Amino acid sequence: MKTYIAKEKDIRKDWYIVDAKDKVLGRLATRVASVLRGKNKVIFSPHQDTGDEVIVINAAKIRVTGKKLTQKEYKRYSAYPGGLNTESLESMLKKRPDYVIRHAIAGMLPDNKLGEKMLKKLRVYAGDKHPHAAQNPKEMVIK
Repeated sequence: MKTYIAKEKDIRKDWYIVDAKDKVLGRLATRVASVLRGKNKVIFSPHQDTGDEVIVINAAKIRVTGKKLTQKEYKRYSAYPGGLNTESLESMLKKRPDYVIRHAIAGMLPDNKLGEKMLKKLRVYAGDKHPHAAQNPKEMVIK
């Protein structure tokens, strides 16, 4: 028996849309990351980009469990002494809700050029409007 390796012509990219309203952040991120990688397809190979395009809407209405809203922090360092900047999840959701979802999904993708290519297929919008109606995205159900 031979191992099947997908050819470029065999890879078909579909478009999916996810409504993040009242969805738990981690559960949403794992499902979206697996679709971006292509793990839901029969032709999945870890060294190829076989994943689909994903649109996430209503990012500002995401839900988290426990005390994460106040205790989870996003950190940046400016490379200067005392240059550590921290921001809570609550304030980050008010300023940049798209970053919260993108950051969670990026942590679940490979840390290489292939992972960067997969992350470019993700589009996150804070509201319920998006400019991708022409692609006829299918609804992705996340429980």
